[in-house]
Amino acid sequence: MPTKPAPATDLAPDPAPDAAERRSTVRALLRLWPYVRPVRARLGTAAVTAILASCVGLVIPLVLKWMVDGPVADGDPSGVWLGALYLLLLGVAEALLFGLRRWLVARPLAGVEAGMRADLYRHLQRLPVAFHDRWASGQLLSRGTTDLMLLRMFLAFPLTFLLVNGVTILIGVGIMLVQDWTLGLVILGPAIPVMITCGIFEKKYSAVARRAQDQVGDLTTVVEESVLGVRIIKGFGRHRSQARAFHELSHTLRGTELRKARLLAAIWAVIVTLPEVAIGAALVVGAVQVADGALSAGTLVAFLSTALALRWPVESIGFLLAMSQEAATATDRYFEVMDAEVESAGGAGDPASVLGGGERGPALRGASRAVQARGEARLPAAGGLRFEHVRFRYPDAHPDSTPLLTDVDLHIRPGESMALVGATGSGKTTLTALVPRLHEVTEGRITLDGADITTLSREELRAMVAVAFEEPTLFSATVGENVLMGAGAGAGDEELDRALAVAQADFAHALPQGTGTQVGEQGLSLSGGQRQRLALARAVVGRPRFLVLDDPLSALDVHTEAAVEAALRQVLADTTALIVAHRPSTVLLADRVALLSGGRITAVGTHHELLRTSPEYAHLMSGLDGHETDEGPQEGNGR
Repeated sequence: MPTKPAPATDLAPDPAPDAAERRSTVRALLRLWPYVRPVRARLGTAAVTAILASCVGLVIPLVLKWMVDGPVADGDPSGVWLGALYLLLLGVAEALLFGLRRWLVARPLAGVEAGMRADLYRHLQRLPVAFHDRWASGQLLSRGTTDLMLLRMFLAFPLTFLLVNGVTILIGVGIMLVQDWTLGLVILGPAIPVMITCGIFEKKYSAVARRAQDQVGDLTTVVEESVLGVRIIKGFGRHRSQARAFHELSHTLRGTELRKARLLAAIWAVIVTLPEVAIGAALVVGAVQVADGALSAGTLVAFLSTALALRWPVESIGFLLAMSQEAATATDRYFEVMDAEVESAGGAGDPASVLGGGERGPALRGASRAVQARGEARLPAAGGLRFEHVRFRYPDAHPDSTPLLTDVDLHIRPGESMALVGATGSGKTTLTALVPRLHEVTEGRITLDGADITTLSREELRAMVAVAFEEPTLFSATVGENVLMGAGAGAGDEELDRALAVAQADFAHALPQGTGTQVGEQGLSLSGGQRQRLALARAVVGRPRFLVLDDPLSALDVHTEAAVEAALRQVLADTTALIVAHRPSTVLLADRVALLSGGRITAVGTHHELLRTSPEYAHLMSGLDGHETDEGPQEGNGR
C-alpha cells in the first residue's frame, strides 16, 4: 500500500494544465443538450413559471406605491386593508409558482442523472482493458457519483435561475427607470465593476474547481484501496502510513476548497457591497427629491422596494456562477470518459458477457447462447486455435520499445489441450488475454477454427471462449449467480452442480444458504482456493468450445489439485484449451506443451519430450535441488 499520496496525474490522465482556462463554460455545458432535450418542455415550463413568480414579486412594490400615495396619504383605512389583501395574494401566488417550478424539475432531472449514469456504466464496459489499466477506479467512481450530482444540481437550480434572475434584473431595472430615471442611473452605477469582477472570478474559479474535483477522485481512490486492501494494511501494520497518505490528500483537498471559498467570498464582497452602496445613494438622492417635492413618497417607496427585491438576483450571481463552473468542469470530466474510444471494430458485443455483466447477466447469457449457436453454424468445423506471427506491445508503451510478444506462432488443434509454460514476466497471461480480445494484437492474427477473431463481434467471440484468470474475481452475488454467469440462458441446478463438481467446489453446498449464499464484495468472505475453484466452475459451466485457463490451480492444495485435475480431464476432452501452467501436475493435463521465451514460442512438444530436449523447460519444471518435483515456481501477473 502506498505511504504517500500520488498526484492526480498519476491516477488519471489529466488535461493540459491550462485547459480549464481555455475551454468555454457555455460550450462545455452545451454538451449536456442530448440528455436535456427529452425533458426540455418541462424545464422550459419550469423556467417560465419561475419568471412569472419573479414578476409577481416585482408587482408588490407597485402595490406599495399605490397604497402610500393613495389610501395612506388620504387616510383611507379600507384602502389600506384592500392593499394588504393584494400583497397577501401576490405573496401566496409567488410561493405557489416557485413550488410548482420545483415540482416540474424534480422528476425529469432525476431521470437525466440516472440516464447519464447508465450511459457512463455501459461505456465503461465497452472501453478496452488498456483504458482501465491507465485510469484509477476512484477517478471513474467520482465521475459517476459526485460529478453527476453536481450536474443535476446545476440543471435544477443555476441553469434556471441564471435565466430567471437575468430577466428579473432587466424587468426590475426597467421599472425603476420608468419611475425615476435619475435614481435608476444611480442604481446602475455598480453594473460595470460587477461584470468585470464576474469575468475575473469565472476564469480563476474554473481552474480551482477542476483541481478540487480531480482531488476528490484521488481521495476516493485511496479510500477504495484502503477498504479493499484492509487485510494487507492490518497484516503489515501499515494503518498509520495509510492514514498519513489519506491525511495529506485530504489536507490538499481542504486547501483547494478553502481557495474556492476565498474566491467566492471575494466576489460576494463586491456584488453585495457595491449594490448596497448604490441603494444607499439612491435613498439619499430620493429623500432630497421628496423633500423638494420633485418626487412622491410612494414613488420612492416603490423604487427602493424594487431595488431591494433585486438584491437576491444580484447577490446570487456569485454562487450561480460558481455552481455553473463546477458543472462545466463536471461535464468535461464526464465526457473525458465518454469520449474515450471504445473497443475497435468487430467488438459489437458487450464485454460484460465475459463475466456475465452483473445484474444484466441472465439477459446476456440468453443472447450469448443464441450467438454461440450462430457462431457454430458460421465457423468452419476444423482449425482449432492458431496464433499466426502475433506481435504485441501495450498501447501505453513507447513505439520504439521491444514488443512483449514477437512473432508468436502456435497451433492448438481442435479438441487438443496445450499447456503454456514460461518464466515469470514472459507474457503468458498477456498471450491468453489476446484470445478473448481483452487486448488487441499489434501485428499478426489469431484464428478460431480458421476465422480471424477480429471478424467476429465480441459477443460472438466471447460466447465461444471461456476464461478463468489467475486472480479470480467474484461479484457481490450468490455463489450460484457467480458460477452461472458463464452459462447460457436456461441453465439451472443441473449445470451448476456439474460445474461445481468439476472444480471440486462442493463446499458451496455446505455454506449457510448453500449456493444461494452471498459471497460478499470481491468474494473476500471465501478463501483464495475457494474463489479460484468457483472461477474455474464459471469457466466450464457453459461447456465452451474454447477454454483459456490462466494458472487455474495455483491456490489449491495438493490433494484438491489432484481431484480438480481428474475432473477437469473430462472437460478438456470435449474442448480446445490453452492452459498457463507452472507445475508439472498442471502441465500433465495437456496433450502438448509450448514454451514461451523471449517473446516467442521456442519449443512445442509433450512434457517428456521437452524435458529431454529443452534445458530451459527442464529448469522451469525443476525444484531448487535441480530435480523434478510436483511444484515449481509461480508467476505474478505475467506482464
